[in-house]
Amino acid sequence: MRFPGFLLAALGAICLAPGSSPRAAPQESTGESAGFAELAQQWRALPAPTVKNCVPDYGATAMAEKAAQLASFKKRLAKLDRKGWPTAQVADARLLEAETNGMDFDLRVLRPWARDPSFYATVFGEQSDVPAHEGPTAQPVIDLFKYRYPLSAADQEQLTCLIGAIPTLLDQARRNLQGSRAHDLWAYGSRAFREQAEVLQQLEAGTLRMRTLHGFVAGTLNEASDELRAAVASARAATESFRDWVATEAPGRIGPSGVGKAHYSWSQKNVHLVPYDWDTQVVLLTRELERAQAGLRYEEFRNRSRPPLEPVASAEAFAALGQQRMRKLTDFLIDGGLVPDKPAYRDALMQQVGSYPGAGQRNFFQHTAVREPLGLYSHCYHWIELARLENEPHASPVRREAPRYNIFDTRSEGLATAMEEILMHAGLYDDLPRGREIVWVMLANRAARGLASLRVQANEMTLAEAGRFHAEWTPRGWSESQSDLVAFEQLLYLRQPGYGTSYIVGKLQFDRLLADTAQAREIRGEPFAFAEFFRAVASEGILPFALIEEPLKAPARAR
Repeated sequence: MRFPGFLLAALGAICLAPGSSPRAAPQESTGESAGFAELAQQWRALPAPTVKNCVPDYGATAMAEKAAQLASFKKRLAKLDRKGWPTAQVADARLLEAETNGMDFDLRVLRPWARDPSFYATVFGEQSDVPAHEGPTAQPVIDLFKYRYPLSAADQEQLTCLIGAIPTLLDQARRNLQGSRAHDLWAYGSRAFREQAEVLQQLEAGTLRMRTLHGFVAGTLNEASDELRAAVASARAATESFRDWVATEAPGRIGPSGVGKAHYSWSQKNVHLVPYDWDTQVVLLTRELERAQAGLRYEEFRNRSRPPLEPVASAEAFAALGQQRMRKLTDFLIDGGLVPDKPAYRDALMQQVGSYPGAGQRNFFQHTAVREPLGLYSHCYHWIELARLENEPHASPVRREAPRYNIFDTRSEGLATAMEEILMHAGLYDDLPRGREIVWVMLANRAARGLASLRVQANEMTLAEAGRFHAEWTPRGWSESQSDLVAFEQLLYLRQPGYGTSYIVGKLQFDRLLADTAQAREIRGEPFAFAEFFRAVASEGILPFALIEEPLKAPARAR
């Protein structure tokens, strides 16, 4: 997930350097499959809004035109005859179908441009640890971390246009949102603009530090033109005004915010390619919450004669601990054959250790990190995926970019969550037995917040009630229902149905794929090696697990 600024300041970039894995050779496309390649290229541009002078058009007329374009495109995609296509290209076509269903879901149900104020927050001061921005966001986004500072003349001109368009975009937002009654989206909607205003203010002051795959980038307007400086100042003022407007409007916007069980289940099946509907996910996440709580108590009993984990007491102690743990994690991944040993990976990893979260009021992740950072570091397998996207683009053009509509969620968040438990079972904590407790605490937190998000989507809980449930079922009192982190997470999970459950649901899908693949190999009398399986999963790209089942379970001679 994308850590908000308040968490970024404390934890920094606490994650993992890129790894690499084999890539399948490109397959020649002929006939209808060649037609699909052309269609896929055309699709990538279709969801984007019409943009004039850097201002996108999300008005009712423009969105009706998008709906008509989508209907026409879906007919063309359905006409393709897939007989004889390579397995990989069939999977690519299914991904495109899922993306078109995602656009359909947005147009029919989610309608963020007409319901969700946070949709119009477009300035980002850090790189997400997943392949794209979480949650629906107006386009074009302004990723300040992608620029080199001091800014070139060309970049200044581009940012002057993009940032200069923010006041006009927010004026449009006021019109587009007039009919919205989704109370929780409004009650929590000013948060995104508080953060956007802070990012713009820090850019003006030259104090902006932005996390990226390659470490921190310092954002500054040194040597910037007067036009850009004026655009930033105007955008900040407009952002603050919009923030205040949302807060003022919120009490009068009374209505449900969740999409309901039926729409949620449809989206999971047809957009995210998840085989579990709302009711099934309640059962699965409840079981995982129970398992995590029980697992923690088993570990505590096992460790009853050992001293408890205590927070490190200083920034110096945390830096030493973090560097030692990062080296330990890197060596474990490389020695186990999960990540190749390349100097660039080790160098990048050591730059992601993070900074000390002070002794004040710590949020959940900060509580875990100051006691044993390996749990959180393990989740940062995310950054391997991002490095692979950047340095080793997939042979398939469809898989070189992040899936639209957050379809990556169960794959990215699920695999990163699975890594926490995988590495624990594989022996990462054999000399740190108390560290195993952190893994179970984190799993309980993810299950609790996912369960709460399901209730919110069904309109059985408000976001405030979800925050209380989220905190109540997180062990050791490390989660506060009123914390910015809990509010950030639960709002994201409301804005993007399925994201809150993707950590657990994706982990369970990975378990299922592992079990099915090992069983298929055993029946055929083939050996099964976990490291080989893991590398094969990575080599398929960031696809929903449902799309890689067939190639993973295929006989060795067919792979």
